[in-house]
Amino acid sequence: MVMPRHLLRTLDLGPAELGRLLELAAHLKAAPLARADLLRNQTVVLHFNKPSTRTRISFETAIARLGGTPIAVGAAELQLGRGETIEDTARTISRYARAFVIRTFSDGDVARYAAASSIPVINALTDRHHPCQSLADLMTLRERHGSLKGFRLAFVGDGDNVCHSLIEAAAISGMALTVATPPGYAPAADIVADAQGVARRTGATIAIVHDPIAAVSGAEAVYTDTFMSMNVPESERPARLKAFAPYQVNAALMAKARPDAIFMHCLPDHRGEEVTAEVVDGPQSVVFDQAENRLHTAAAILTALIERPAGGPAARP
Repeated sequence: MVMPRHLLRTLDLGPAELGRLLELAAHLKAAPLARADLLRNQTVVLHFNKPSTRTRISFETAIARLGGTPIAVGAAELQLGRGETIEDTARTISRYARAFVIRTFSDGDVARYAAASSIPVINALTDRHHPCQSLADLMTLRERHGSLKGFRLAFVGDGDNVCHSLIEAAAISGMALTVATPPGYAPAADIVADAQGVARRTGATIAIVHDPIAAVSGAEAVYTDTFMSMNVPESERPARLKAFAPYQVNAALMAKARPDAIFMHCLPDHRGEEVTAEVVDGPQSVVFDQAENRLHTAAAILTALIERPAGGPAARP
């Protein structure tokens, strides 16, 4: 078992690496200062081209708990806007920092940073992937259910970056995931195909449907995300809200799931759009457990990538 040099998408991890990373996150949740010297006198650069609450604060807190100093920079605070290349930026930051966390638009840009960087690069969200969220989701499910093998999860809504990473996470961990989207809003076909290739080896099942009731029926967890992702123009709002109206997670839809089913959302939520207040604020909701676990999985990601010897095993608790 060898951790990847970078975490650019959830499928960068195999089942063994994923399992070990979740074990490490659980260890760091129980003992938050267990790696307090890992980043002593060192920095981690966080480059955020998109707004963030949970991702930025969880990583900054994780870096502090690991003994380091976070340096957060926006698009206007680097020389990229004046023509410096991604490659030169990555090589420069590699001389200063111990890791580089980036939240931006293009997966291609993140791949270029990783190719030029000699330090770990972590994708903190792009238009197509959100691997850090998927790891916190799996940690939350493990805490609630234990084994993920065969766990029945339904995702209802937009086939966006959160959905993409959840599909990949389900494939690696052997879950039974059904995604329900309106026609025209399905997850990217290449991401589904990649995940289904992994699923054939792990015993997972990935189904893409258009009927939200069929997706939710008998599910052990119901997940949704905003109908208006950050990369969606505001001009699309009326058409999207009309198309997604039957996909709102409300009490009637939750009633189709198992009686003990939980409700999940990556946040921020928009009450009255993709979910009703009675669901997201109700007893089945674990959205703030997910939010908290963003911190512990961020600490685990940093620890595992930084402690990874060249060609050696992943970090252990």
